[in-house]
Amino acid sequence: QVQLVESGGGAVQAGGSLRLSCAASGSTFSINAMGWFRQAPGKEREFVAATTRYGVSTHYADSVKGRLTISRDNAKNTVFLQMNSLKPEDTAVYYCAARIGSIQTQEDQYMYWGQGTQVTVSS
Repeated sequence: QVQLVESGGGAVQAGGSLRLSCAASGSTFSINAMGWFRQAPGKEREFVAATTRYGVSTHYADSVKGRLTISRDNAKNTVFLQMNSLKPEDTAVYYCAARIGSIQTQEDQYMYWGQGTQVTVSS
């Protein structure tokens, strides 16, 4: 089993920045892809970004390219999401997810999930 714990959410004004962290524990050796999804009020959860174990491959949703950056520290079993130039439409609960295989954008492909952290961007 793998446990994921997110941190770093909060409230920020449009144009501001936040950095989310997701610490993994347990059987982390089995994990390859780690990523972030988000769910805004009244909307379905959507893919944001993901990276493979050594950061060789990354993938971003079109809506966040150039503003959000995913990175990974394998020594600390932690994945980060640096969020710059935030917009009100980025407001959502952000979830960390992990899977054994390669990067996928569908949430049902991820076995492990964190509890989520709220990000609120005001205009």
